[in-house]
Amino acid sequence: MVSLISAILLQTNPLRSVFAEQEQWLPKKRFFFWLIVALVIGSCHPPALYKNCHDLLILDDMVCISGGFFLRGSERESIDEDSRHLVRDESPVQTIELSTFLIDRYEVTYGDYQKCVKAGGCTAAKPNYRGYSDERQPMLGVNWYQARDYCRWRGKRLPTEAEWEKAARGPDGELYPWGNEPANCDRAVIDEKSTPENILGAGSHKGCGTGVTAPVGSRPAGRYGLYDMAGNSWEWVDDWYSPSYGECGRDCQGKDPRGPCADLDRCTTTKYKIVRGGSWWWPAESALGSNRRPHFADNQPFHHFGFRCARGID
Repeated sequence: MVSLISAILLQTNPLRSVFAEQEQWLPKKRFFFWLIVALVIGSCHPPALYKNCHDLLILDDMVCISGGFFLRGSERESIDEDSRHLVRDESPVQTIELSTFLIDRYEVTYGDYQKCVKAGGCTAAKPNYRGYSDERQPMLGVNWYQARDYCRWRGKRLPTEAEWEKAARGPDGELYPWGNEPANCDRAVIDEKSTPENILGAGSHKGCGTGVTAPVGSRPAGRYGLYDMAGNSWEWVDDWYSPSYGECGRDCQGKDPRGPCADLDRCTTTKYKIVRGGSWWWPAESALGSNRRPHFADNQPFHHFGFRCARGID
């Protein structure tokens, strides 16, 4: 449009030489205009890859774990807690990316769960033995579906297996929530005297000698301010089980992996969900942050499993 006006003026106006000089400058002006625009845009900060925990309003019962990469898995051979077979289900070691997420500071307690039952949000469940039903002890004896339903009742969800492992091991894949130092009863509620090969041997020390679980938070917090990520109660996670991360393939890789059959209540490739973290009844090896224990989602045969909840950042 500017060029058209200039051409008309050059044909009719005695000052056409002035317009001719201005027309020669138009391309240069456009160049400088777009150069300035590019510099302004380039000086702006790109959007953050992950939401910053410091920018979020977080309730005291949850902890925020910033998104990023972490080392998942191990190459160790372990004894499966149920079959007693040797397995290598933690392999291979891989770098996994997660978005920022929230996770419960404590394991869900017996008192917490019974409130959900009373409100009609959960089906009845309880431990099979005496000594495990104090209000502040971890809730034991739920199946995977009951754990999921409780978390939904609270407006949350179960953590994915990858989220749980990062919360337990940190970005560098350390062995335990406190680092690489051995597990003992000063750090976790476990059986510190038995071994994976001899869990019922003489001198076993279930629950650090008490024979039962301890109130949640009875040991010092581990990384991120989380309690009982090792010992006290096994914890259900969201994922279906696969014999190894390698066999799982793409479902266990990429950003925010969720394992096989994500979002499905039943899986055609496996019958098992996963519990993590060990418990008062098992030795230190079961409490390793990489350790995986498969079990039937309906918790049959019955075991005293618990859980904690998580939530994504919308």
